[in-house]
Amino acid sequence: MITRREFLQTAAATAAIVPGGWPRAFAQQRLRQADLMRFDSLGNVTLVHIADLHAQLVPVYFREASVNIGVGDAKGEAPHLTGAALLNRYGIAPESPEAYALSADDFTALARAYGRMGGLDRIATVLAAIRAERGDKVVFLDGGDTWQNSYTSLVTKGQDMVDCMAMLRPDAMVGHWEFTLGADRIKELTQSLGFPFLALNVRDTEWDEPVFPASTMLERGGIRLAVLGQAYPYTPIANPRWMIPNWSFGIREDEVRTEVEKARAAGAELVVLLSHNGFDVDRKLAGRVAGIDVVLTAHTHDALPAIVKIGRTLLVASGSHGKFVSRLDLDVRGGEVKDYRYKLIPIFADAIAPHPAVAAKVAAVRAPYLAHLSEVIGRAGALLYRRGNFNGTLDDVICDALLAERDAEIALSPGVRWGASLLPAQAITREDIYNATAITYPAAYRTAMSGARLKEILEDIADNLFNPDPYYRQGGDMVRVGGIAYTIDVAQPIGRRISQLRLLRTGAAIDAGRDYVVAGWGSVNEDAHGPAIWDVVASYIAARGEVAPATSGHVTVAGG
Repeated sequence: MITRREFLQTAAATAAIVPGGWPRAFAQQRLRQADLMRFDSLGNVTLVHIADLHAQLVPVYFREASVNIGVGDAKGEAPHLTGAALLNRYGIAPESPEAYALSADDFTALARAYGRMGGLDRIATVLAAIRAERGDKVVFLDGGDTWQNSYTSLVTKGQDMVDCMAMLRPDAMVGHWEFTLGADRIKELTQSLGFPFLALNVRDTEWDEPVFPASTMLERGGIRLAVLGQAYPYTPIANPRWMIPNWSFGIREDEVRTEVEKARAAGAELVVLLSHNGFDVDRKLAGRVAGIDVVLTAHTHDALPAIVKIGRTLLVASGSHGKFVSRLDLDVRGGEVKDYRYKLIPIFADAIAPHPAVAAKVAAVRAPYLAHLSEVIGRAGALLYRRGNFNGTLDDVICDALLAERDAEIALSPGVRWGASLLPAQAITREDIYNATAITYPAAYRTAMSGARLKEILEDIADNLFNPDPYYRQGGDMVRVGGIAYTIDVAQPIGRRISQLRLLRTGAAIDAGRDYVVAGWGSVNEDAHGPAIWDVVASYIAARGEVAPATSGHVTVAGG
């Protein structure tokens, strides 16, 4: 496969690097922009895709999951492969640049060798090069989760991201965390974009009519192509419904089918679904709705170096946080994809030159806030990361902060997949804290909760992850916990997955009839009150100077 072959040409130059071995400068000189972007072009249409940027304008460290459990038909299949299993599946050399980009193995050592990834100005460089090569054949699509989850996106209500992304000239986008800006702000921003914000599955409940366009028709390389848009179907469940009270969501498979048929009837020779459903949902959808040529999937942050093919439909997963840009060249003839060629382009920040105009724009939107963002609060005493089905070390620190600062017995932290990683001994700035906590409903609440209610919450969230039917999976990770331990059997049905719940402090079993003091954040309830989570975490870190998880590994997994 060309993606693997081309990438491994680059990887071969650095295959001798061992953890803690050759210095970063030596590694980086082996990574060249031309090698990373080299591609044997094909056909008459080029799709360029990014997704799940989470408002990260500048390069970051981001450790991929070491645990990503698949259930049902997805068990043991991409994207539910991590570490050695993923590297073996795709023939990736350990300790290579691709291994660093795609797996959690040896992350700290390889991060120090290869550096940060992403940066919108580097993405712009890659996009400009593809456009220069392919001319009118290029379609650039944004898979959503773009406008939120950084400090600057929070205080500008997404304007910083809208203004910076405008310089890359997307042809269309979809959304999820965008909706947490609220209905009025979303309408304001989408009307000013100059390109469509697509969401065939969002309807106004009062008027029973679409809120956003379902699709857009484009012509590229002499081919008429339709781009259909699918917003995150579970937005009013995973995020506050009160922010979008009059809009309904859902997978709406029948509407997808209808829009595909409309597009074909209108002369579309290529049909692309720009989706924020999550990979497992899109895999099922692709097997049930005929006529979709390509699904550009997002939400679950999966980065796959090869296409997953479902019947005649090609599934593309482009990762998150700006780490990758997907390029898919298509040979479209007679209304069919006759051939394709794909590459997941890694955005190594030290190897890819910043696009001057975009770099200047990014600097300008960040300039008013840099003094605040660059303030050092403390230091990482261990590798701090979030991504994975269960508690990451960064989540553990957040839970420790909730326990200490809110005087609680138990802490709950949302199982979101966004948030940059911090290397051991790295300074923790205010920006780092915001990158893990910046949401529009940040109250760190404190409440009484019965043991029975706690188990019910854990069971409900586990079912959102591990339900055998992909259409019932919401695509996040398990709620992070502090102060307690439990066992989860992912193969069991709802109500029977969670067992052996106990308090870590005493070792006592959680009593279903007793109330416990619980602190958390990210509540979807409008009446949640408390200090902002970023202030809670900053106060905790500042008081200690250096932080690492007080406890870890307190979730035992069975049946995976």
